Amino acid sequence: MPTPTEIRLNRAERRLEVAFDDGGRFELPAEYLRVESPSAEVQGHGPGEKVLVHGKREVAIIGIEPVGNYAVRLTFDDLHSTGIYSWETLHRLGRDYGTLWPAYLAALEEKGLSRDLRGRAAPKTIP
Repeated sequence: MPTPTEIRLNRAERRLEVAFDDGGRFELPAEYLRVESPSAEVQGHGPGEKVLVHGKREVAIIGIEPVGNYAVRLTFDDLHSTGIYSWETLHRLGRDYGTLWPAYLAALEEKGLSRDLRGRAAPKTIP
């Protein structure tokens, strides 16, 4: 299994940049990592239990914590932090982005859900 040679958080672009020793280089958007989190909260506890997470277009990664020599724990600004992203998971998410992301967008459309947060109050202006 490939292992990362570099992991860099690009806060301005809200993405995680990961380079692997097999030559793979991936730019993984925070939203994508959040909705594909390996946590039980998102993936469920068995086959067919995956939750369709929505409203995360503007989510950002606010922390990266190493987990042994095999993974990182990402903390998002919505305070989700229970997913442990193994090297295998990060590599798979990078490799399969072209398939997983369009499938996610199609699932949102099918369910009538949005990438945007709904019900958020508009900022108040001071006269």
